[in-house]
Amino acid sequence: MQITADKVVSFHYRLNETGGELLESSYETEPTLYLHGHNGLLAALETALEGKQVGDKTSISISPEQGYGVRKEGAVQRIPIKHLLDYAKIKNKLKPGMKVAVNTQHGPWDAVVLKVGKFNVDIDSNHPLAGKNLDFELEVVDVRDASDEEIAHGHAHGVGGHHHE
Repeated sequence: MQITADKVVSFHYRLNETGGELLESSYETEPTLYLHGHNGLLAALETALEGKQVGDKTSISISPEQGYGVRKEGAVQRIPIKHLLDYAKIKNKLKPGMKVAVNTQHGPWDAVVLKVGKFNVDIDSNHPLAGKNLDFELEVVDVRDASDEEIAHGHAHGVGGHHHE
């Protein structure tokens, strides 16, 4: 089965900064799952996967504009630690350079810790991969038809379904 709109795709990936070392890999965990054609993945990655089948491998290099954007100067903010996702678990482990997720009105936003205080944390709210040229190696693990419910929700549901709260 080929990857086309309304197919649920599972894939493994390796991500490197162009000319650099490995940044992320899904091979030690579960494959990434998404609903093709519903903006659940970077557009450049969806384009690279279009028409592929189980077992196919492909590589793609993307610019910051195709990926996580260019770095924005002035994106440093001081916020209360309580605005970090799972702050109760991580508040005593925060260190400069650590990746965190900030609770915002638009959902979680990735950031990098610059400085830690007693009640506040200084963060760089640029995405950690902003401004980087990235190389992805992709391997298609599974392709299936999406359920009516997945199409209605606009995203894939994992093993055991998906429950909205």
